[in-house]
Amino acid sequence: MALNESELIQKEITLRNVRLTSEVLETRRASIRWLALSLGIINPGESRLSSLAVLDALVHFQFVRNMDPDVKTMVEYIGANWEPINEKTLRYHLLRMKRMGIIENEQGTFYFKKPSVGDRFDASAWARGLFESDYKDISGKVGEVIDRIKEAGTRM
Repeated sequence: MALNESELIQKEITLRNVRLTSEVLETRRASIRWLALSLGIINPGESRLSSLAVLDALVHFQFVRNMDPDVKTMVEYIGANWEPINEKTLRYHLLRMKRMGIIENEQGTFYFKKPSVGDRFDASAWARGLFESDYKDISGKVGEVIDRIKEAGTRM
């Protein structure tokens, strides 16, 4: 029986363990780029700045200002701190991050996925819980498959 593997995929998670060098911490843009690379928002060598600007706006509002921004607020922030961004591009990146499970939205505002434990405006609590439920689900399935393989021996 042939499996259509693409239909089995429920969600993809990209996390990269990227070295944290002193150069990364020298500027806000370098730090945002490092964060985007670590979370799989961008790929190595990618030069699109719009996704970085959107991530920066979300970090600024949630972890610096302790608020959930709407699209208008993010457009203004990005225009003042990066370069002007049109609403369609902003919404594209927000939707992409939502599909990745990094952000959520409610009543026109956007915010990073709430941690299961801790204050959602606490960056450390958010980072610890970011992919916690996904990891538990995936690791449980991996364990189940390996257990089945062990039980079946060579009969599979």
